Amino acid sequence: MKLILTQEVTGLGAPGDVVEVKDGYGRNYLVPRGLGIRWTRGGEKTVESIKSARASRAVRDLDHAGEIKTKLEAQPVSVKVRAGEGGRLFGAVTTAEIASALAEVSGEQVDKRTIVVDNPIKALGSHSVAVKLHEDVSATVALNVIPA
Repeated sequence: MKLILTQEVTGLGAPGDVVEVKDGYGRNYLVPRGLGIRWTRGGEKTVESIKSARASRAVRDLDHAGEIKTKLEAQPVSVKVRAGEGGRLFGAVTTAEIASALAEVSGEQVDKRTIVVDNPIKALGSHSVAVKLHEDVSATVALNVIPA
């Protein structure tokens, strides 16, 4: 089955890539979750629009990614959230909240889809998250979750 990826799939490809996958994997996993759409001849316009949107969000080049990495790793980033008794959060810290905090610190917009949180952050304190800035550059950011 030929699919056009709409989001990045680890080990498979990036948005806008045309990939060949097994029928069951595409039909039961990728398409229902919105990670890919069926390839058609008219889908070439879709591929171009996905690639242009990805290019506009992407960091310009490797040097620029290195600059952003040094800004992000220079100091810990604080995120204010609502918390209850004993430091437990109401829900979890979202990647959108982390992205807005990173934008305040670095002065650059960071796409929330590039933020990798290993385990959901559900408690106050210090945590670390990874931010994939470029294909070759990844930053590890110290994150302080404080009560609002």
